[in-house]
Amino acid sequence: MATRNLQIRAGSLISPLHNPVRIAEEWAMVDNLSGGRAAVSFGSGWNANDFYFFPERYATRQATMYEQIEAVRKLWRGEPLTFENSFGKEVSVTIYPKPLQAELPVWVTSSGNAETFASAGAVGANVLTHLIGQDIQTLALKIRRYREAREEKGLDPRGGKVSLMLHTFLGADEGEVREKVRQPFREYLRSAISLEEKAALGGGAISGGHTIDPHHIPDRLREELLDLTFERYFRTAALMGTPSGCKELVWELKGVGVDEVACLIDFIDDERAAFDSLEYLDELRESFSDEAVRRGCAETVSAFTDDLGG
Repeated sequence: MATRNLQIRAGSLISPLHNPVRIAEEWAMVDNLSGGRAAVSFGSGWNANDFYFFPERYATRQATMYEQIEAVRKLWRGEPLTFENSFGKEVSVTIYPKPLQAELPVWVTSSGNAETFASAGAVGANVLTHLIGQDIQTLALKIRRYREAREEKGLDPRGGKVSLMLHTFLGADEGEVREKVRQPFREYLRSAISLEEKAALGGGAISGGHTIDPHHIPDRLREELLDLTFERYFRTAALMGTPSGCKELVWELKGVGVDEVACLIDFIDDERAAFDSLEYLDELRESFSDEAVRRGCAETVSAFTDDLGG
């Protein structure tokens, strides 16, 4: 309510843990409070330990999620759904308050499963993904599958958004940024590894739908893995550094079909620094505005013709 332009987007709402009526009604309230700026990215979940309310849904979580997306869309449009009450009698249910947007903007979160990209395209949803467990070349193939799935269902293959989550912290000096992010990002990675281990011990899949045998990682090896993983992210899978230094990665992502970057800034343990870095992020964003891109293309053509002697 304190903002005017930001879309208020959930990423991700693990819908099999909830009732679709509650999802629709709560987000309709957000839509009203924000003046029509609500959006939801649905996720099927992966950690079996999260499913204590509905343990029976874990095995069918993907199918359940798509059923719930359809139910939430119907409720959002004002269509009633029928449920049984405690005495087996049918009850027609609608939501209140009515949302301001005629349609709820919907994303589907994928941890890298190509079939999730395809199924999201088939239902006309956008896609939210990341670079954990996949590189840019692999992502490009999945985006192509997403576009193909839309076309197969009679939807505009160029429609729909592919949103990529990247951990982000920008500044004026790359060395200072590295020093600022290294420790908090290593601890962020450490907590992620711990969560994966607990999921494996719970008997289910880890993120991305993969299954592994639970095992203990020796402390020395864990620290080496954290160092290697940090370097990989800093160089090739995050927006960390300076605006000019991050341009090449953004151009590469744009080239493979990424429509927008969802910047994750919550791993930094210095709130003031995180907010200050947004000025540099805005500088990077502005360099990819339509006007800036047109200007850059014109300068490139001019330089090329000059090299050819006019």
